Amino acid sequence: WNLPKGCRMRENAKILSPENFICGEYVWIGEGAILDASGGLEIGSHTSVGLNVFIWSHTSYLSNITYNNIIENSLIERKKTTIGKGCFIGGPSVIYHGVSVGERTIIMPMSVVTDDVPGNCIVGGSPAKLIKQIDDKFIEEQIKKIKNDK
Repeated sequence: WNLPKGCRMRENAKILSPENFICGEYVWIGEGAILDASGGLEIGSHTSVGLNVFIWSHTSYLSNITYNNIIENSLIERKKTTIGKGCFIGGPSVIYHGVSVGERTIIMPMSVVTDDVPGNCIVGGSPAKLIKQIDDKFIEEQIKKIKNDK
């Protein structure tokens, strides 16, 4: 399986069910990341997935609590997970199955994302909550700050 133009996947990262994985260009996947595409997974261009990030597209908790943890049981729920373009997912973080993350979103390290996240924002925590909306002014300020630090 080949990643699109400009993509990089670091050591010990793993894609489960790669036939269900859609990946944009210039995506970076960090060491130890596990990307579960069994229910469908799409990651937009110019997104970074941090070290030891887990992105899920299925859950099997019902199999366990009903004592039905057998292969191919009907209690495994699969839902497409979508990460927008231009996102940064700090590791280690977890994104639950069926979650959609909007474009230009920053997920802070150590976050657990259980619900959809709008675009242009920073979220963090467990469960992840909105920390700040971001706009072009915020981005320009951050770029200026980095340039002044050099």
